[in-house]
Amino acid sequence: MHRLLHRHLGKAVAGAALALTGTAAMAAVTLPAGAGATGTTATRPAEAGAPAQGRDPGAPPPGVVEPAGTQGVRGHGRDPLTDDELRRARDLAQPRALRNAARNVTGRPGPEPLLTDLAERRPAEAGLADPPRRALVSFYDYATDGYVTTTVNLTTSEVEATDTQRGVQPPPSHAEAVEAARLLIADPLGAGLRQDFRQATGHDLTGPDPLAVTGFVYRGRAEGDAPGALAACGPHRCVRLFTKVKNGPWIDTRRLVIDLSARTVARLG
Repeated sequence: MHRLLHRHLGKAVAGAALALTGTAAMAAVTLPAGAGATGTTATRPAEAGAPAQGRDPGAPPPGVVEPAGTQGVRGHGRDPLTDDELRRARDLAQPRALRNAARNVTGRPGPEPLLTDLAERRPAEAGLADPPRRALVSFYDYATDGYVTTTVNLTTSEVEATDTQRGVQPPPSHAEAVEAARLLIADPLGAGLRQDFRQATGHDLTGPDPLAVTGFVYRGRAEGDAPGALAACGPHRCVRLFTKVKNGPWIDTRRLVIDLSARTVARLG
């Protein structure tokens, strides 16, 4: 473990949190709350049929949470979007022409989905008893490096507005973080990650499945000096990773940047 902690790339850290330092734009980043070396809590569940430790045997039993009711096809008011509304919103926001022309993070047809959420009411609709329900759908098109947001009226099934921006990089989705890990593992610069995983687990790392990864955007020169290989980050979609062995230690990969648009890996500093 001593060698593991001092390797040039991978620093496996068995702790509840890790103080992070980076570029000026991420000077106060911390690991996700509650993350420990094993990824589990120390609480031991009570045995079946046994009274909870420290509880008065004469006390009433704990309350039971009722299961969620059947979800309707359409929500009402400010209800969260139903599953049916989520599907309809995404379908309306991605017409066939867009699905054929756009590319997701793996290079397959169709844009990369990011968020679909209930849109705010318009001021003129504030007094309506049953105002239209709208969804705001966002995705990233790797064919054009465009961040696309579309407003869909779920009441009329119409697309009301579409906005495409370039150089705007929202937080990556989990699918994008997993693909970034896949590219890193396969790259020569991922050698330290592979070695540290082998030392921590005794197994070879051939894909992202044994890892818990969280991605955050790297914006290139907007964050300070960027090496030549990373000069395109900002217009390109680039991410850095928090990397952890599932039920195991953290491995420090923060100095590596994965350009998902170019599908390349480079090192900071």
